[in-house]
Amino acid sequence: MQVELPKTNWEYRLLVRALEALESHPADSATQHNKSLLEASYAYCEALTRLHSRTFYMASALLPYAKRRAVRALYAFCRVTDNIVDDSQSEERAARLEVWQHTVSLAHPPVSEPVAVAWADTQARYRIPKGYAVQLIKGCAADLQPRRYETFADLAEYAYGVASTVGLMAMHIIGFTSDEAIPYAVKLGVALQVTNVLRDVGEDWRNGRLYLPQDELNAFGVSEQDIAEGRITENWRAFMRYQIARNRQLYAESWAGIAMLNGEGRFAIAAAAELYRAILNDIEANDYDVFRRRARVSTLGKLRRLPIIWRKARRARPDRYA
Repeated sequence: MQVELPKTNWEYRLLVRALEALESHPADSATQHNKSLLEASYAYCEALTRLHSRTFYMASALLPYAKRRAVRALYAFCRVTDNIVDDSQSEERAARLEVWQHTVSLAHPPVSEPVAVAWADTQARYRIPKGYAVQLIKGCAADLQPRRYETFADLAEYAYGVASTVGLMAMHIIGFTSDEAIPYAVKLGVALQVTNVLRDVGEDWRNGRLYLPQDELNAFGVSEQDIAEGRITENWRAFMRYQIARNRQLYAESWAGIAMLNGEGRFAIAAAAELYRAILNDIEANDYDVFRRRARVSTLGKLRRLPIIWRKARRARPDRYA
């Protein structure tokens, strides 16, 4: 089925990348690891997911057992990749990332690598194209030498590598009706990563990183010194209002893709999207101060939202690409 072309240049470029990876060879269709090793490897991925992302852990719990442990293996693969890049104590991050890429490309990784073992099994079971994992590792490698992002299109390119690829792999685990779902998955990944960017401005700055579009900072009169000092000025508030409005629009435009997923997986993906979008509300409630407090949604807040999200997911319709 032909995929509807998006309207903006950055969306078109990212869609091309997604379709290229889709055409890459899927993982081998069978693994040779014994059952006890696989069970232990998947259990390790579950523990890693619970430790590092309560939101993802809660959302993935809404999936059937087999798909639940598969998406947690996906999360663990992404987490290990990210941890290698974020290890500021290591001067060998690039070499370690290259070794990790080779390890996870193996159909039968060494038994000493539980995340790689579970991920190899997941890729094989769900025929996930290998190109997406390659794109994710390459996207994470961009943080080995942090740089500035001149425009939102540049930021979206980065977001595709580290987030949209995750959604595209998860889509293969959950199941989808047609390739028309791909643009929505790409856009949702960008929305999720931009939420991360807006939430973590202060933390990222302290780690030597700034992901906010430079041209938009300049347009709103926000300097890097303002960010360094954590100034909550009217210019900063206007800048953040603009960023949040666009981010919410991305979530809204990606929503129709929920209806293109297999029914048993819609609620989980809808929950992940909506719980992350709720972080934007907390940023606003804290007067856009993302320097001194990390925006979050409490466990109770998440639980209160789930019935609403469930009803919304049930009503999702596969409208044309917006």
